[in-house]
Amino acid sequence: MSTQVDTPAQSTRNETPSRWERTNKATVAMLGVTIALFAIFGLTAPNFLTFVNISNLATQVAITLIVAVAMTFVITTGQIDLSVGSTVAFVAAGTAELLQAGWDSSLVIIAGLLAGLVWGLVNGWLSAYQHIPSFIVTLASLSVIRGLAQLWTQGFSVPIDKRLFVAKIGDATWLGFSVLAWIALATVVLGAVLLSRMRFGSYVNGIGAQEESVRRAGVNTQRIKMITLMLTGLAAGAAGILTAARLGSGSSNSGQGFELTVIAAVVLGGTNLFGGRGTVVGTIIGAVIIGMIANGLTLLGVSPFLAPIITGLVLIAAIWINLRGRSLGDLVTHLTGRR
Repeated sequence: MSTQVDTPAQSTRNETPSRWERTNKATVAMLGVTIALFAIFGLTAPNFLTFVNISNLATQVAITLIVAVAMTFVITTGQIDLSVGSTVAFVAAGTAELLQAGWDSSLVIIAGLLAGLVWGLVNGWLSAYQHIPSFIVTLASLSVIRGLAQLWTQGFSVPIDKRLFVAKIGDATWLGFSVLAWIALATVVLGAVLLSRMRFGSYVNGIGAQEESVRRAGVNTQRIKMITLMLTGLAAGAAGILTAARLGSGSSNSGQGFELTVIAAVVLGGTNLFGGRGTVVGTIIGAVIIGMIANGLTLLGVSPFLAPIITGLVLIAAIWINLRGRSLGDLVTHLTGRR
């Protein structure tokens, strides 16, 4: 009788998870939903598949996607940022006010980005270094930031001269797509590289999964968590500038409920709501699903009040899949005989 002994190479092969096992099952499921929605609206909604509408859909999704990419980092670390909608309003209103006061467009853009970054820094410092839960910090700053925007503008919408550079950004196109869509694409590429290819992304995932282990490895976890909230502040600042540019005005009422749309896009895509697993590709899918539902229902002539109801139902289903992604993946593996 002989005893078979596994060689180190065989043991490594046995312990290495397959590509399917490493795949984010929730993201795959939402990709299937995206394809299904695309097919349904393509068959039922007039003009849905036209280039003009696809370009319009990309523009509609762009601003949400810019902030959602940054929010992916925040949620992956186990935090949340509820203040992005208010930051968008603050920067949009500030952009219009400063332009009306005679500031050069380049200075206004820099000021808007810095304003968003500062609000993110405040949220991050209070949450990471003062150990106040990010939910509480950003819920409070949500009210403070929007209140300051309303105080600044007295609740009025401030118009932007169409001849100014900032206003032209909102109307500019390249290769048939708006500049907003191209900015969103650049943000996605940058976010994907940062999360999946850089050491910072490894720290972000590690903090969400096992923060204490990462801290004991010598990583300043407080600083990483603060930086992620600064990223959402910076992204919200950019979104505020682009919102003002697209609408041709700045209003303190901009971005109402925007934070929920952003969080929904991130969670829909398969990022773990409780941290430890983030995916920028999934965030793209989530943002497209939300934008596609609104766009398709509008083309079908459905009441715009129905869109948030359907989006909410899809979000509930997505969270269910998100929480049970591993068990669903095991079921698919069993049914298909994958190893």
